[in-house]
Amino acid sequence: MTRKTPHKREPFKVLILGGSYAGLAAALNLTDLCEGRPSRAGFEAPVPGLAVPFEITIVDERDGYCSPLALVEAEYADKAWKKFSDIPSLQHRHIHCIQGSVIAVDCEKMCASIKPHKSGSAIEHKYDYLIAATGLRRVWPTVPQSLTRDEYLNEARGHIDLVRDAEHGVVVIGGGAVGIEMAAETKLVYPNTQVTLIHSRERLLSAEPLPDDFKDQTLKLLREGGVEVIMGKRVIEISPGHSRTTLKLSDGTELRASHVISAISKPTSTTMYLPKSVLDSEDLVRITPSLHFANSDRHLAIGDIAAWSGIKRCGGAMHMGHFAAINIHQHMLHGVGLIEQVEYKTLSEFPPAIGLALGDTAIGWWAEGGIQSGPKFLELMFGTDLGWSICWNHLGLGKGVES
Repeated sequence: MTRKTPHKREPFKVLILGGSYAGLAAALNLTDLCEGRPSRAGFEAPVPGLAVPFEITIVDERDGYCSPLALVEAEYADKAWKKFSDIPSLQHRHIHCIQGSVIAVDCEKMCASIKPHKSGSAIEHKYDYLIAATGLRRVWPTVPQSLTRDEYLNEARGHIDLVRDAEHGVVVIGGGAVGIEMAAETKLVYPNTQVTLIHSRERLLSAEPLPDDFKDQTLKLLREGGVEVIMGKRVIEISPGHSRTTLKLSDGTELRASHVISAISKPTSTTMYLPKSVLDSEDLVRITPSLHFANSDRHLAIGDIAAWSGIKRCGGAMHMGHFAAINIHQHMLHGVGLIEQVEYKTLSEFPPAIGLALGDTAIGWWAEGGIQSGPKFLELMFGTDLGWSICWNHLGLGKGVES
């Protein structure tokens, strides 16, 4: 330590692009640290009780934080989207939310061009630190496409009606994590509806670096839950009809269903607003272990748009958000003369790990624990609401304003 009180200065301006798991974790943990408290994820403030002046602006296309799994039950859908204006922890005088789109970021000038959805013209937003956390763009019904809570509820209820009224059954195409969970949850909520999952490869989760015995056990549990699973056959033609759709498979067989859900699209990056020089070949942001862009201590990327190891998961995104908050706070403390040397938190490689909710059970795998499954594992990993409350509580979204 070099001094007990910080240099006086204007508030540090932090711009966070994206208000989901990673972005909110960064915003709220940074707020804790800047106000001299331990971060809500458990890191002690280096200078307890001493505040650093800050302003955080969160920009997101949506008007709220949502869970992407709310497509089967209306009651859950109503719970799963919370407007930013209704989240207690965001009602803070130093946190501001803008519903809008990021058009461009000038890293040299440290300025972002933002188009608020309620305004006809873009605004220029200066910042001291930028955190890119806009995630990957996934198509419906993998995630909701709506930008407001009201639109989302209509979108979700429309999908729920189609599933509930599927007299000739529901077909889910794609045996990745999304398709598996969607098929299992549909069968759990509507046990009398025929639910069929079609996957073109010989094993489920074929794109993931997971053990074959885990994939085989997932298939077994899915079938035990009542989902019919067709493996190794590709859907080559979908012909909508008046009351049902016909699907032609690669072996010539045909299936009929009232509702078809596609879960096979590849997510695309949302980094078009960033300079190409900071992106890799898949348009993900190349980051250092401290989450910074290369050669920049003012720009960080977290969550799904960061080029980092491991399977994309909300737990990893929140962990990255916490580390981003710590590292920005370290740089702030150095800037106001409270510490002599910046000590950044650095990420370790994320090993492959996964947890899947399969109706009234769950299955997971990680290297140290191996395969875990069963109703108790479901409760441990997902609680009673597919993990919504676990994430809400971990982020501390229900905490009121403390300063």
